[in-house]
Amino acid sequence: MSSVFSPPSIDQQRYAEVCADNARLRAERDALKQQLDWFQRQLFGRKSEKRLIDNPDQLDLGKLLGDAAPPAEPPATEQISYTRRKGKQRRDEDVTDSGLRFDERVPIESIELSAPQLQGPDADQFEIIDYKVTRRLAQRPGSYVVLEYRRPVIRDKRRSSLMEVPAPSAVFDNSLADVSLLAGLLADKFLYHLPLYRQHQRMGDAGITLSRSTLTNYAQRAIALLRPIHDAQWQHILQSRVLAMDETPIKAGKSGKGKLKKRWYWPVYGEDDEICFSFSYSRGQVHVVQQLGEFSGILLSDGYVAYDAYAKQRPVTQAQCWAHTRRYFERALDSEPVAAGEALALIGGLYQIEAQIRERELTGQAKLDSRRDQSLPIVDGFFAWCHQQRQRTDLVNSAPLAKALLYAQNHDAQLRVYLSDPAVPIDTNHLERALRVIPMGRKNWLFCWSEVGAEQVGIIQSLLTTCRLQDVDPYAYLVDVLQRIAQHPAREVEQLTPRCWKTLYAGNPLRSDLEYAR
Repeated sequence: MSSVFSPPSIDQQRYAEVCADNARLRAERDALKQQLDWFQRQLFGRKSEKRLIDNPDQLDLGKLLGDAAPPAEPPATEQISYTRRKGKQRRDEDVTDSGLRFDERVPIESIELSAPQLQGPDADQFEIIDYKVTRRLAQRPGSYVVLEYRRPVIRDKRRSSLMEVPAPSAVFDNSLADVSLLAGLLADKFLYHLPLYRQHQRMGDAGITLSRSTLTNYAQRAIALLRPIHDAQWQHILQSRVLAMDETPIKAGKSGKGKLKKRWYWPVYGEDDEICFSFSYSRGQVHVVQQLGEFSGILLSDGYVAYDAYAKQRPVTQAQCWAHTRRYFERALDSEPVAAGEALALIGGLYQIEAQIRERELTGQAKLDSRRDQSLPIVDGFFAWCHQQRQRTDLVNSAPLAKALLYAQNHDAQLRVYLSDPAVPIDTNHLERALRVIPMGRKNWLFCWSEVGAEQVGIIQSLLTTCRLQDVDPYAYLVDVLQRIAQHPAREVEQLTPRCWKTLYAGNPLRSDLEYAR
């Protein structure tokens, strides 16, 4: 008896289409829910990546917004009244011919300069008949002071001629700015993220009348002086055997009315605790090639394809960051709490071993042996677990756990590099901590008006961040280097990088005249 094929009915076809649409919409809903959860964590959640285990008292966002306990009664307060002296008008006589304007609220520190003619065997042939005054604006942390140099005007009795003691040299010729002011401007903006317009407001509140464009000009000229030091530090970083590299966005340059272009910083961390922020117009591989050039060694990074492509073209060993791998599994906790928790526990074991290595201060072969004996079995077990999980038939490719498993297995070899070299860190967290100055800047001074300004930000941040890494006082470093660079041999500019400066000059640095006027 022959069988006759019967095509599916219209209702069956429609049912199959509805089921397919339903599955697609469910996947889209789950993806959007994961994005919403991520954004809520960025706004309201904790920023630490430490895993909280067995903490039933932790409150979620719904409890905080809906079921929160009523607020406690505010503490008792008392009203205090006081009187304040009315501010005085600026004195016209304090508008000097040099352009420095200030009022009576600004303290004046006088520095008496000695005349060499008044010393020695012919001292009686000279006499002081008057003083000339040169004023410069200086800065103490959180306050401003006017340095007043009283320069003797001397008459030579023998020749009936007049002469005067020259003013001390400044960082910039004919400038109103003392080196302490230049160092303070740079430190306040790039270390403490205080934009220049706020510093300008603070000067106005302190009684100083100075245009904002003048502050911008001071900052730009000072950074231009520091560029050779930055370049020397960059060349030393490229000599490292192990480099860590990452990228972070910045808005720089106008692309239209009310719009700014998206640009990039590429921080590179050397093995001697130095960092440089190179500026780029794009996030493409070409910048990695241009900056690293002929580098041959170990490049530690995340899984961005630009680093993979560069490593394949050069004799470079690429190492991957375990923290980035861990974040993929952390994002899968909501949809796969059991499986993702197992992965996080395995990776946590690796970090516990690294913590023990730091506590025991192991280096070299001892550190390598500890990783080989303790970490290697965990890594082998982790990737075996990943392979087992990928065999699950219920795990769709769009699921967060599937993406995490694929990312980990694609970078199996790169994630194992740190096991065979004690100089390679397990992650790029040390680099991410150092590059926080850029996101902090985005939240305060927000953007750069031009690409040239963004490049200058990278120069000064490279030096100041390295000062922090080298345990060098950034303010003292700037005060010394801005004065020293004019007389320092160009061929020895590397001595002025924070790493070398700490050894050569930190014990007896050049200081501002403000220090001697106290």
